[in-house]
Amino acid sequence: MDHDRQFETLAVGHGEDPSETQRGDVVSPIHLASTFAVPELDTDMSLEAVDPDEGQFVYSRLNNPTRHALERRLAALEGGDHGFAFGSGTAAIATAVFAAVEPGDHVVAFDDLYAGTRRMLETLFRDKLGVDVSFVDATDPDNVADAVRPETTFVWMETPTNPRMKLCDIEAIADIADDAGVLFGVDNTFLSPYFQQPLELGADVVAHSTTKYLNGHSDSVGGALVTSDDDFADSVEFLQQVGLGNVLAPFDAYLVLRGTKTLAPRMRDHEANALAIAEYLDDHDLVTDVHYPGLDTHPQHDLADAQQSGYGGILSFELDGDIDDAKRFLDALDDLNLAVSVGGVESLVELPAGMTHEPIPKPEREAMGITDSLIRVSVGIEAIDDLVDDLDRGFAAMRGAPATQ
Repeated sequence: MDHDRQFETLAVGHGEDPSETQRGDVVSPIHLASTFAVPELDTDMSLEAVDPDEGQFVYSRLNNPTRHALERRLAALEGGDHGFAFGSGTAAIATAVFAAVEPGDHVVAFDDLYAGTRRMLETLFRDKLGVDVSFVDATDPDNVADAVRPETTFVWMETPTNPRMKLCDIEAIADIADDAGVLFGVDNTFLSPYFQQPLELGADVVAHSTTKYLNGHSDSVGGALVTSDDDFADSVEFLQQVGLGNVLAPFDAYLVLRGTKTLAPRMRDHEANALAIAEYLDDHDLVTDVHYPGLDTHPQHDLADAQQSGYGGILSFELDGDIDDAKRFLDALDDLNLAVSVGGVESLVELPAGMTHEPIPKPEREAMGITDSLIRVSVGIEAIDDLVDDLDRGFAAMRGAPATQ
């Protein structure tokens, strides 16, 4: 695959070829057709022989021109050879695990994963499918190495993690996985391929919730996998198209294609605002800790500099108070929307202990550092002064001052 152009150029046009459309569309049309007529009967033709790169399509579950354009672009942005788009980020991650394991196998995973991924590994793969799972503090690669055993077939990481913004050393863990002969996957949702490219650091597969930064406008749900491992790609392709059939709809593929065109400038604006807010919070007397790799005080700031080209737009912080203080703070906000999810152009704020991570039992949450006063912010691209003014309103409410608009 030709990846010689720079990121911004790939993000705008790769995968959408005007010569492939009847009228030279510079934007990939939304192909809603569920099936495609073939020019003639070929009794030797198999579905595996159909080549979308040659404009051959049979049935949209197997492949669709709009989805195919997106899959080519996502592969290029991550520096991989094969891209796959799914109906959700969860579907993408589940497909990666299904492609890597079978009953009796063992998975090593970060102990600070997104709650939905952790529940999937525990409830589906461990409890129902007989796959053993070990959760480890992967901020130290030695913990990953110590957890690998002969039946291990997959290592699964997020970096940064949700919501504590912990990092793992992708290159070091890739070496561990390679030495053990196991596959290594990384959820790259929080940074997007603009700020981090795990395949270049040795990962075998990268996952995204395209719902987040890749789409960027909070109007589409989807997921993606990118890999350069041909055998793994074959397994993923079978699961995507036949085994599970969980594919991204054409209209959502169009929305993500549109979103990626502005990914680079959006990520730069997200980061600039997030760093300004992190510095503001770090100096605030009602905040006890700020979790953002862009701060010099973050324990893994040097690792962020080594494996990332930026720090992203997500941070979390500890209020100096309890859950009632957190409620007063959140209820007073106006410009920051109280909502789950991340990565949209609008700023979103949430209380993980009461929202995204509420399903995890409280003792486990607290062991992970997710307290009742931990706030997560997905910093949008609004004017920074307005966002800081909104946070001021939240802190004023904590002090008992009346809210102002």
